[in-house]
Amino acid sequence: MKRNVGNLDSWIRLIVGAVLFGLGAFSLRTSFKWVLIIIGAILVLTSLFNYCPLYTILKISTYRKKE
Repeated sequence: MKRNVGNLDSWIRLIVGAVLFGLGAFSLRTSFKWVLIIIGAILVLTSLFNYCPLYTILKISTYRKKE
């Protein structure tokens, strides 16, 4: 897996993912609860691995190598 998520993108994914996961964990509606948990988990994992499969399909990269 080649890194394709930059630092700012990674931090945004981590924060938004954690918030969505937390909202899902305390949501009362069952179907909506699982949607939030799954989306939050995906965002947190893509942040931790610095890799997004959707970015690969769309040929997008926010990662910039240091020179």
